This record gives sequence, structure tokens and C-alpha cells, in this order.
Amino acid sequence: MTKTYANLIDGEMVTSEATIDVLNPATEEVIAKVPACGKDELDRAVDAARAAFKSWRKTTPEERQKVVLSIAAAIKDNADELFRLLTSEQGKPHAQAQQEIYGAAGLAKAQSGLTLDDVVNQDDDTRLSRTRRVPVGVVGGIVPWNFPIMMAIQKIVPALVAGCTIVLKPSPFTPLTTLRIAELIKDVVPKGAVNIITGEDSLGPLITEHPGIDKITFTGSTATGKKIMEGAARDLKRITLELGGNDASIVLPDADVEKVAEQLFWSSFSNAGQVCIAAKRIYIHEDIYDDLSKAIADYAKGVTVGDGSQQGTGVGPIQNRKQFERVCELIQDAKDNGYNFLTGGDTDPSGTGYYVPITILDNPPEDARIVAEEQFGPVMPLMKFSTVDEAIARANASEYGLAGAIWSKDTDAAVEIAEQLETGTVWINEFMHLSPFAPFGGHKQSGFGAEYGIDGLKEFTYPQVITVKRDAVV
Repeated sequence: MTKTYANLIDGEMVTSEATIDVLNPATEEVIAKVPACGKDELDRAVDAARAAFKSWRKTTPEERQKVVLSIAAAIKDNADELFRLLTSEQGKPHAQAQQEIYGAAGLAKAQSGLTLDDVVNQDDDTRLSRTRRVPVGVVGGIVPWNFPIMMAIQKIVPALVAGCTIVLKPSPFTPLTTLRIAELIKDVVPKGAVNIITGEDSLGPLITEHPGIDKITFTGSTATGKKIMEGAARDLKRITLELGGNDASIVLPDADVEKVAEQLFWSSFSNAGQVCIAAKRIYIHEDIYDDLSKAIADYAKGVTVGDGSQQGTGVGPIQNRKQFERVCELIQDAKDNGYNFLTGGDTDPSGTGYYVPITILDNPPEDARIVAEEQFGPVMPLMKFSTVDEAIARANASEYGLAGAIWSKDTDAAVEIAEQLETGTVWINEFMHLSPFAPFGGHKQSGFGAEYGIDGLKEFTYPQVITVKRDAVV
């Protein structure tokens, strides 16, 4: 029997007559149903959040920390159940699902103690002036399907720590684990402080335009981010947008081929390539290109593509049919243009499950779609370069600017290159490491604002300056 999940609104788990089917991307079978919410349910959730905000904004940092730590504990204590549920709806292998669940609990714990201290601007015989941070109000959070739990926690936690309340919308493709967490935290979060509602894509614009919501935090595509900016502009909502990326890695000629091959593989193919900060273009110096491209392709042949719930699976399915068809289209475009494949390339859109074989292309041109566009799937183009200046110019020739990586034994040279990349984050000899205490955000069309750390927390607040005139005559 298919289970029906409930939404969290005003401290209660509620269902609706209209529902959405949730599929397992490995089998394409319906595994659950969730409420299909519209304006009425959204209004109830926003009203609950606005009512809760009146008291929650007055709580102390210690009281907020206690609640957030309870959320972290609920996730960690139920991790075995949650990671299996996550695999069933998202598709990622169990090991990667475990990492996400434990990572979300760790993120909540780490960020629970963040505080925004007052800043003294002037303190003399004339005036005392200080800047304090005040919560922005009710937050509308919109979450993607690639890392549904990490992204949900990264919206819920800083909102609560800042003194805000939140209405969160999971992706209709991956709402189940989030709703299960809603059940687990229902009695530890103040009534109305966290509301989680599900709906089709049409629910997103209703959230963006709702007059009772003060801020939007969104993770997803650049195209959708632009629409959110348009909707939020009507009443000047504050926004944080973490959008697409066409992240470049640059491998210098002194890199150890055998050591970096495996790391470069997983920098692209973790979570079936469905990572905004995955390496989506890899530039390899011509001196080691042949050896390194062969080493990566050889490693790929030992990685199993399959159902994430099965032991031994390294790369799971694409999460949903729309994205599956887009990745297949990009592969077919590469075939139609006669590009060389080092491995993969044989897709079967008619088969069961959204499986794409690990596909690596050999030195396609810069104007190839697979290079110029964000693929968001298990397809990686390797490209050859001759000079560092050339590699930097090619890496920067993108409308995106989310992240990048440099691989070299000479870290000083790598840092010098990193400082010339037009991205928000650059790694040296690693990939996809995000600290709870360091800001993460994109340049150019990869985003607006920051997440993580103090900078991310400030996104949920306004600055307020209070000035006291000393020895004033009144």
C-alpha cells in the first residue's frame, strides 16, 4: 500500500485531498503520495509563521540554539531510517545518502551557535551608536531535488538562529525525507516556527509573491532564480539565490596522474553529477592529458551504475525524467557532432529507471553544448590546454561563477591561478568541501547573496542602528 505523507502547518501534521505521486527514480514506481498544496494551505502556513514570529524573534540565542540542537539530534538519531528513505526518492547510493543525512545533522549542530554581536560605531562624550541585527521576518524557502535535506537544513537553521520563522517548500520530486523530519521535529520546534508544505512547481510563484513573506531563499536553476527575482521585486522581498554552475577544474602538469584521477572522477560523478559545485569542465595540461584522461576513463570502468539501494552501486540514476531526457539530449548532441567518447555514451530512454552510463568526452571544442552548458548529470568533458593564461581564460568564459578547483603540487602557483578565477569558491587539491563557517555564494549568474557562516546568517537579518545623544536637552 502506498503511504501518504503529511505536511507540517502550525505545529500539526495535515493532509489534503489533492496529492502528488512520488516516484523511485531507479524503478519509476510510485512509492508515496504527498499533499498538493495551493493558496489556501500556503496562507495557513504563512499566517502560522507570522504569529510565531512575534514571540520567536524575542527569544535569546541560547533558546534558539537549544531548538536547533534538538533538530540536529532528531536527524542523527533517526539517520538509518532517513538515509534509506532518501535513496528511495532521490536515487543516490546509500553511502552518499548517509553522508547527506549525517552532514545535515552536523551542519545544524555547527551553525546552532552562530551569533551576530552588536557593533559599536561611536562611543564618546557626544554619542553612543551601535548596530544590531534584527530578524527579517517570515522566510520562504524553496529546496531542490539533488540534496533535499542539506538544502532544507541550510534554510531552516539560519532562519531560526536569526530569529525568523519559515515556510519551506521541498521539491515535488523529493519531499518524503523532509516530511519525515517534519514529523520528528514537530514537538521540539515552537508551533508555527517551521512550516513545511508540498506542492507542484506552481506553488513556488505563490510563495515568491505572497505578501506575508519577507524573504526568499532559493536553491535551483538560474532560469528559475531570475523568475524569483522578478516576483520578489514587487514588494522588495530580500532574496538569497544559490543557482547553477558550470564549474571548471584546472589540472597543472605537475599533478600526480594516479593520485588525482580518482579524485577528479568523483568531483564530477558524485550524486550522478547532480551537484551544483561538481566539476563540469576539466582542463588538463597537454603534457599529462593523454595519461590522465586514460586513467580517469579506466577508473570509470570499475564504477557500477545502478539502483542506489543495492550494494556496490557507485552512481545512481538521474533523479527525474525531465533531467534524464536533458542529459540524454546533450549526449546525443555530442554524438551528432562527432565528438570522441572515452567511455559511455549509450543511453536508453525507453528503459526502466533514469540511468545514464558514466560518459567521458575527449577534448570537445569550447562551443560544444556539453562544455558551454551545465549538464547536471554523469557526463564529463575533458579538455586539453597549453598555457595557464589560456586555461584561466577558458574557465572564466562562462555566464556562471559558482566554484572551481586547481590541482597542482605547487600550491603557491595554484593560489595565484585561483585568485584569477571569477567564482565564489575555489579549492586547491580537493573538491566540494563547504565549511559551516565560511560563506558560500556565486558570482555572475550563479547566485545572489551568501549561505553558510556569519555572512549567510546576516542574509536573514536587517541592520538597525541605534544612536543615543549624550547630554541632550529634552
